[in-house]
Amino acid sequence: MENKINEDEFQNPFVFNTDWKNAFEDEEFIKVFSSDILENYIINKRWYGGKASTLKYIEVVDSFKINSKNNTYFGVLLEVNFKEAFFQNYFMPLGFMSESELDTNTIIAPVKMNGQEGFLVDALHQEDFRKLLFDKILSSGDKTDSKVKFHKGVKLEDKEYKSSKFMGVEQSNTSIIFNNTLVLKIFRRIYISTNPDYEISRFLTERMDFKSSPAYTGSISVVLADGNITLGLMQELVPNQGDAWQYMLTETDRIFDNLKNKKIKINKLPDVELFKRINLNEVPHEIIDWAGLNIFTRLQTLATRTAEMHIALGGDVHETAFTPITYNGDYTVWLKNRLTYQFQNRLNILENNLHKLDGLALELANQFLDNKKQIRKLFLDFDWTKMKSERIRIHGDYHLGQVLVNGEDFIILDFEGEPESTIRDRKVKQPPLKDVAGMFRSFHYAIYATIFNNKDKYPYEQKELFQAGEILFKYFVGVFIQTYTDVAQSGNLNIGYRKEIDFLLKYCLLEKAVYELGYELNSRPRWAVIPLTGIASIMDFK
Repeated sequence: MENKINEDEFQNPFVFNTDWKNAFEDEEFIKVFSSDILENYIINKRWYGGKASTLKYIEVVDSFKINSKNNTYFGVLLEVNFKEAFFQNYFMPLGFMSESELDTNTIIAPVKMNGQEGFLVDALHQEDFRKLLFDKILSSGDKTDSKVKFHKGVKLEDKEYKSSKFMGVEQSNTSIIFNNTLVLKIFRRIYISTNPDYEISRFLTERMDFKSSPAYTGSISVVLADGNITLGLMQELVPNQGDAWQYMLTETDRIFDNLKNKKIKINKLPDVELFKRINLNEVPHEIIDWAGLNIFTRLQTLATRTAEMHIALGGDVHETAFTPITYNGDYTVWLKNRLTYQFQNRLNILENNLHKLDGLALELANQFLDNKKQIRKLFLDFDWTKMKSERIRIHGDYHLGQVLVNGEDFIILDFEGEPESTIRDRKVKQPPLKDVAGMFRSFHYAIYATIFNNKDKYPYEQKELFQAGEILFKYFVGVFIQTYTDVAQSGNLNIGYRKEIDFLLKYCLLEKAVYELGYELNSRPRWAVIPLTGIASIMDFK
């Protein structure tokens, strides 16, 4: 490759007296690598989750070799410590390449290992390493004494490596497409526990034969004394037309355009109460004329797939991790502690950021503060003895961005769980209606994002557009919940009866909206009006 390295970026190579194969047995190498080299490199990576905190030091916790025919690679487990007194763990595969062997100009550092010049690189940028991972998964039936374990899923049909490339822009994980048919997701941030994405994906594919998520085809993990760590998850690559978030933005833009094109009088649109169950033939003709029939039939499909996902996740009586369970005192203590802590945190953020708000957002924020006792009381009013439904493993971070549009159908992705939660909390069995509430908040966001992003396009006052948006939201919710409850109950998923369902939906919607409030106030205060409107609507403030 010509001009692969920007020589100005690195003045002098780091010099080590050990050769590469013994690098992680050499104290001097580990010391320089984890401080001088890694601290400068890691803070600029998209998958690094500590940008809001101050890095204190990085420690190499463990390492292991993976050898290809021509090269030695290391898998390195890192502990990143912060001055705010917490730490995060990361996985980094490393290679040492001469300039002629490089497949990338993304260099960690130039080094000289025992007289041999070359470059430290993230091994995923080397095709030789990507092929090695694929081949190891393919042949994982072979016994190995290595602490690294590869697993071939029953649905893996590919017989050989043909090609590999990165998928899209690197996010919190790194995804590689193999043979244009498979995706291997490498988890950058790791936990000493099996990753929920691996656990649920494999269960849905191999145990429940669930068709509406990408089939599990393989995995990579490392076995330590403390427990197993999931490093990679391989699944089928599903053909799609983008995610449901983009689809919904396009649809809601079309719907708001219709206000003008069809000369619709917003104050004449028939309103409905939140959570009213609505069959398709019960949607008023004025709403169908405005929004169209297609969006509601698509919502019915999404509701069906959501219910089928929950039926599968709660449909195994043999595997303890997925057996439905009832509510109890321990769960209630866990829930209330979690939510009262989160609620107090959001109150503090709101009080500190009140000066950034104006207009409706400020009005709703003051209303929120005036009613904080009422909101806190709702969180504390959770009485497990009145709950007749069951808790199951859930998606945990369910929204339109986690769903792919596949023709007229939908495919559900990414079972890793809520990013802010601990890995242990993500595995707690919860009401499936928490996922439904997450999707409803996503509908609400799509509607308001459409209004905000096109404010000069629609010839109406913002207040009128918000009024239309709230009406549309309630019909979306009504059609979805009618279909969801029908499918869930016919599949013997115990979600409770009407009163309990409405209580859990209200409870989970409020939890989600309060969670969102902190994010919006910290990153884009103008959008705080969205969760604040959601909270006001749920609490029905007068």
